[in-house]
Amino acid sequence: MKQIGFYFDQTRCTGCYTCLIACKDWNDIPVSVNWRQIKIIEEGTFPNLFLTYLSTACNHCVNPPCVKACPVEAIIKRESDGIVIVNSKKCIGKEECGAKCLKVCPWDVPQFRSEENAKMEKCNFCLERLEQGQQTICVEACPMYALDAGPLEELRGRYGDIVEAEGFKYSKKFEPSMIFKPKLKM
Repeated sequence: MKQIGFYFDQTRCTGCYTCLIACKDWNDIPVSVNWRQIKIIEEGTFPNLFLTYLSTACNHCVNPPCVKACPVEAIIKRESDGIVIVNSKKCIGKEECGAKCLKVCPWDVPQFRSEENAKMEKCNFCLERLEQGQQTICVEACPMYALDAGPLEELRGRYGDIVEAEGFKYSKKFEPSMIFKPKLKM
């Protein structure tokens, strides 16, 4: 099976939020929900400061815990490319099931809108764009070329196989489909 994934170059990201805003705009996501998340990492004291950013979305894990946790099988992993998708018609909502998918995700990826018993939603790897041979909207929008997406083996061939970065902890159990160029502390 081909596994789709993301690459993130932490040394290039300036924390401009263009990837997050492009995702929200393309998918018509409300302010309270973020399919892509930006984490600001600040450490040290002047003059020895360290600042970096971490841009992540759903990791489309090889062994996604959310799929197993969903009581109604509303979350599936596509066999053709490993993309993890949510069938909102099958999802019974966060109050009904207790947001089990969110509780098992180490990266807090599942998102819920503010309305009562909202359905789970998350990055769908821009499926409609992918099916038209286009790149994900977050990758296309990044002005610093800090993001890339595609088959994990191709990303590894292009960028290496580093799976951890500042603010991101890899899980051997779930195998998130992420490759990094981490920003190193001097």
